[in-house]
Amino acid sequence: MYFPISEEEKMIQMMVAQFAAREVAPGAAARDERGEFPRELVAKMAQLGLCGMMVPPAFGGSGVGPVAYALAVMEIARACASTAVTMCVTNLSCEPLLAFGTEEQKKRLLAPVASGKILGAFALTEPEAGSNLTEIACRAEKKGGRYLLRGTKVFITNGAYAGQTIVLARTAEGARGLTAFAVEKNFPGFKVGREIHKMGLRASNTVEILLEDCEVPEANRIGGEGDGLRAVTNSLYSGRIGIAAQATGLLQACLDEAAKYAQERRQFKRPLSGHQAIQWMIAEIATGLESARLLTLSAAALKQRGEPFAREASMAKLFASETLIRSAYQALQIHGGYGYTREFPIERIYRDARVTTIYEGTSEVQKMVIARETLKET
Repeated sequence: MYFPISEEEKMIQMMVAQFAAREVAPGAAARDERGEFPRELVAKMAQLGLCGMMVPPAFGGSGVGPVAYALAVMEIARACASTAVTMCVTNLSCEPLLAFGTEEQKKRLLAPVASGKILGAFALTEPEAGSNLTEIACRAEKKGGRYLLRGTKVFITNGAYAGQTIVLARTAEGARGLTAFAVEKNFPGFKVGREIHKMGLRASNTVEILLEDCEVPEANRIGGEGDGLRAVTNSLYSGRIGIAAQATGLLQACLDEAAKYAQERRQFKRPLSGHQAIQWMIAEIATGLESARLLTLSAAALKQRGEPFAREASMAKLFASETLIRSAYQALQIHGGYGYTREFPIERIYRDARVTTIYEGTSEVQKMVIARETLKET
């Protein structure tokens, strides 16, 4: 693959690749088996500056930019998708404060997350509100110098471990009635609900969040009342770059495992890799990987230059995730019956891959965004 990345970005990619191979990959299967959240790895990622990669150093981040961030996510996901999504959500939770926070909020609320002192989470989804954020029912009622938040959020990644959660709540009716808040874990009325057990990403924490007259100071409101949708929209576009990078890292893992097994396993007196049917599957996985990587880095580069990137982020997310589903199928097929067992990593990769076409906007939502943005241009 050719993509013009800087020497600094190459060094970051190499550093993260070495860290992932040394620290992340060896325990991935065991963490998945036990459903164990990677606390120690999160602390080590924070030391490497991987929690606030798009946040300037003045506010606790490493400030290396979206391209380096995408490259880093690819390397972590190649080793362990659960660890990658934990990293992605922490970076994502920084964006509303970075874009809409005051100088005081950036120092008080953003810096601890960007530096990795605490984990961040993002609470948008509700039992009756997913892709359409205008259906959010969680209420925020102002009482003097504070807000009382009431409602339930679901599928909250990092929720049980996050020190701070970005919450979108309703202060008025309509799309312009949504407001964003930085809700700290120790606020009265903030409760972690049940853990959600998933098919894949089992070492990633996913919970319900219960807001029972949760008391949030006005000083933790992000932007003005009604700015919530604007505050989170760009974050969602960035999140799609992160999931595209995660899917690309998993595509690399599919290729790694398929190529390794095909060269080691013998059938009909020769390696599987000597059979044309297997070669064609390897070729398709490799081509999909290169295409996904280029689309993802291209979207990241647009964001880095300050140019519109919503359409390209959706294209990257759509292509990378859908290609991953096909490639994981092919990689497992190459393994035959062994691929269906937990003796080989492809079984875990296959389960981890499935959600990439669903979260941060389903494939159908990505097509809507791509069509809308394309029609605007024409």
